[in-house]
Amino acid sequence: MNGAEENKPEFDKFARDYDALFKPWLKIAGGSREFFARARLNWLSNLLRDQQIAPRRVMDFGCGTGISLPLLADILGAEQVIGLDTSEESLAVARESVGGRSVQLTTPSKYLPRQELNLVFCNGVFHHIPVAERPAAVDYVYRCLRSGGMFAMWENNPWNPMQSFAMKHSKIDKNAIPLPPPESHRLVASDRFCVIRTDYLFFFPGSFSWLHRLEKWLSKVPLGAQYQIFPRKE
Repeated sequence: MNGAEENKPEFDKFARDYDALFKPWLKIAGGSREFFARARLNWLSNLLRDQQIAPRRVMDFGCGTGISLPLLADILGAEQVIGLDTSEESLAVARESVGGRSVQLTTPSKYLPRQELNLVFCNGVFHHIPVAERPAAVDYVYRCLRSGGMFAMWENNPWNPMQSFAMKHSKIDKNAIPLPPPESHRLVASDRFCVIRTDYLFFFPGSFSWLHRLEKWLSKVPLGAQYQIFPRKE
């Protein structure tokens, strides 16, 4: 492998096969990528409504191949959507998937935070960021948000046995370092961010999908396959 290949973002090599790599795990989980993307954003939509926030300007931090980008407009009603990722190849796939929608796709090195966004959404990104670089990533998010803006940080929950097993055996997560919920909370909780709440989702695998209606009653039980830390910029 030459130097140029070694310096390419890790997810460049997965971008074109992302759905295929996820397929075995999604079969166990009992839903498509879009099913879970919609579930996250429907949950988030309700929380934003409770906070009386209508997020006009939204960023998907670590948007990958763009599965959530159209939904940020469709479900949250965002008027301006920015998809940010270090992987140019993932952004190329995202560009194809959003079609004619007006979405700005860019990398962190090209996007200058202007403290103007109402919401930064982030799903399953921080376990791929080296531990030493995570505070800088949170600082970047902070500088993107306007005062009172919200950060919806979704992460895989290593306390969920199925999720933990999947991350240990998934090719995509080979170099991942999981974040237990308290670690994510400490990462964002500061005098600059106030954590409003933490919620847990996706408790039941596909064979128990008929129990999904119980999810909202279990959101404080720390065993869901994913959790969301929901802080506000002070």
